[in-house]
Amino acid sequence: MAHAVSTPGTPTGARTRPGTPRRTRPDVLGRKTHLLVKWAMPVAAALVYGYWVASVRRHGGPITTTNLLYGFMAMLAFAILYFAIRAVGRRLPREGHAALWGAFAGSALGFIYSGSGVAMFTCVLASLLLAGAVTAALVYHYYTRHDAQAQDSRDAPAARAARAT
Repeated sequence: MAHAVSTPGTPTGARTRPGTPRRTRPDVLGRKTHLLVKWAMPVAAALVYGYWVASVRRHGGPITTTNLLYGFMAMLAFAILYFAIRAVGRRLPREGHAALWGAFAGSALGFIYSGSGVAMFTCVLASLLLAGAVTAALVYHYYTRHDAQAQDSRDAPAARAARAT
């Protein structure tokens, strides 16, 4: 039984003639919207995380200034680490990039979970499980999505040269 091998530069493997434009997904949102979402989503996630840390720490008691300060500091640390990982992660290989995000997710969960008063072994186990799941999912994502984009960028000069001749 013969299996078709995909042709570089085509998502379906169908052969196309040189000069035929490739189909790409339309960009519905504008450049400004993408920039806004790039900065607003991490800030919103940090606000939710800070509130979550503060609410877990007070254990249903009254809201205090110390509790609010603790939540604000957790929010600030989350946002700084998020932006640092996003800046550094692009320079790493796929596996390192995925492991960095996995470690971030696992440690964020472990920090919140440890504030609830459960045993430390349970916190570490839950953190490691989440870190492993996030790392595995991102390795899969990077291998299936980014390879196609990298292959397209590597094949682009050859395709332009073929069209020119």
